[in-house]
Amino acid sequence: MDGVQGRAHQGRPGRGEGMTAVLADIEEAMKDVVDPELGINVVDLGLVYGIHVDEENVATLDMTLTSAACPLTDVIEDQTRQALCSGPGGGLVSDIRINWVWLPPWGPDKISDEGRDQLRALGFNV
Repeated sequence: MDGVQGRAHQGRPGRGEGMTAVLADIEEAMKDVVDPELGINVVDLGLVYGIHVDEENVATLDMTLTSAACPLTDVIEDQTRQALCSGPGGGLVSDIRINWVWLPPWGPDKISDEGRDQLRALGFNV
């Protein structure tokens, strides 16, 4: 899972593919959530620290931001809800919660190789 910690409740009905697959699907869907300032998805930026799905099929995501002063948490929450809770069959999960965490602090070391390539294409030196 590219460094994202994941946990899922084992007793959810209707998910025969296993919890690892569910968490991988959530992580992949989170690549549709784009940091509004940098234009790179939150997974490749390393902003998703953990994913947990409970028995009610509610996903709790431990996430951080590139800066604690970022005023765009609502935009990221809206994009996350759209990516995970909508689509064919109602989405991957029934609802989401984002737990904004600041430790460990985000740093450029958390950016994936793909994220680095995207940033370089935008002219950043990473």
